[in-house]
Order: sequence, then C-alpha cells, then structure tokens
Amino acid sequence: MMQPFTTLTAVAAPIDLPDIDTDRIIPARFLRKPRGAPGYADFLFHDVRFDAAGAEQPDFVLNRAPYRAAGILVTAENFGCGSSREMAVWALDARGIRAVIAPSLGDIFHQNCFKNGLLPVILPAAIVADLR
Repeated sequence: MMQPFTTLTAVAAPIDLPDIDTDRIIPARFLRKPRGAPGYADFLFHDVRFDAAGAEQPDFVLNRAPYRAAGILVTAENFGCGSSREMAVWALDARGIRAVIAPSLGDIFHQNCFKNGLLPVILPAAIVADLR
C-alpha cells in the first residue's frame, strides 16, 4: 500500500510517447498476479523494458541512469488510457513511482491514482513538454 506524502523530491523520468494505455503499463498476462507479488515491479512496462529473453532493453528510459531511481514520470498526453486496470497503478507503486505528470490522463487511471495514493498532476502541454 502506498504511503501518504506532503513533499516529493525524486528523479523524474521522461516518457515521450502519447496514448500509453494500461495494457502497455502492465500487460494483461500479469493481471492475475496479486498486488505485492515478488517481482511485481518487473511487470511495469514489461514488454518495452525487456526483450523476449528477459534481458533489459538498454534504450528504455527506466533502464538507464539516473531514471532507474525515478519516483516521478513525466509523460505525454493520455497516459493510462484504455481499460480500467487498477493494476497499472499497482505496478507503478511497486516500481517506486509516486507521481505522474502529464497534459492529460485516462479518466479511470486518474481515479485509480487517487484511490491508491499515486499523485496525478495534469499541467498544460507546453509546461509538460518543457519538463520532459
């Protein structure tokens, strides 16, 4: 379960792809795993973070320093769109992500963030682009 916070100082990882849906955040084959299962953090962006053999993809942002330690994602528009998978927020939590900054978020994802203690921040697109 996520812990409340009043101030967050963390590395912010830029993710420049728009329309990242919940299936890309956590692929469907991992949805039956219970929250907190060993290795749950590895489910986050699994199909772009790892190759077919399970090795890290070196060009994925969360596999590179300093973003391995990211506590914030700064994303393009419509992050978390698609199906209503609360597990997408769980995977972010398991990986240590505490906040997502974007010009827009999927409606249900936005609600699930609040429900699970992840801070969703919606800012104008130009400001988010400058942050990325």
